[in-house]
Amino acid sequence: MRAINIEDFKITENIKIEDLETTFDLEASKSDIKDHLKDVRKGLGKIQDTMYAHGKYAVLVCLQGMDTAGKDSLVREVFKDFNSRGVVVYSFKTPTGLELKHDYLWRHYVVLPARGKFGIFNRTHYENVLVTKVHPEYILNENIPGIDSVDDINAEFWEGRYEDINNFEKHIANNGMIIFKFFLNISKNEQKNRLLRRLDREDKNWKFSPGDLKERKLWGNYMTCYEELLNKTSKPYAPWYAIPCDDKKTSRYLVARILYDTLKTYKDIKEPELNDEIKANLDLYRKQLEKE
Repeated sequence: MRAINIEDFKITENIKIEDLETTFDLEASKSDIKDHLKDVRKGLGKIQDTMYAHGKYAVLVCLQGMDTAGKDSLVREVFKDFNSRGVVVYSFKTPTGLELKHDYLWRHYVVLPARGKFGIFNRTHYENVLVTKVHPEYILNENIPGIDSVDDINAEFWEGRYEDINNFEKHIANNGMIIFKFFLNISKNEQKNRLLRRLDREDKNWKFSPGDLKERKLWGNYMTCYEELLNKTSKPYAPWYAIPCDDKKTSRYLVARILYDTLKTYKDIKEPELNDEIKANLDLYRKQLEKE
């Protein structure tokens, strides 16, 4: 297995989306990659248990990518060894009527993970500078003062949203949230292959929507938006990682490795010690139980 440096995937300076790789050779067989992922996710499961007992940090994992990038299967495979009480997954769809009565970050804020837990956003608050930027007419549903038509949605509007998002992430990071943001970078050709598989396999037909083809025609628009949001919102407290995902097994391993290697650097995350009184009386408690 090829050794990796997780810093190689972190966005620390302005990038061109066309320069980001969609493939990465781990120099290992599929079975070896699967075995290495199994080892890493067991380690992640132990870290999650310790964090739950520690209760001072929370972890937010944000997954963004084009349709078929493999977000659902990544969640299933990477977090398989987590205790269910310590992880919650949210997938954000079209805003509901209630959500539209609040600001656009409200629905994301109210489901942030509590200290000691992991939260996974499968599609994230970045939809608000991605889908809405490709389809600015959606903004009108938010009923924002001063935004009465698409013509009112200008460059200053989007700059304000990037600033809002950066401030949102800075605030939660300052209060104990460890943030990981993964851009699952799939090539247009591999997306076509995966959409064809959805059509060819009966067990995958349910995943297909004609809307996928409509959005695919806007690929260039989406790539422009991704490039801008990656450049404007990758910060030291909330970095973006560009993950090549034309091969799903590779992308799952890379995400798991980045999570594990980063969380291992937090030396203050450890299980709480018993207080002196309880520690001094462990033998007494044991004898009480043995006498029952």
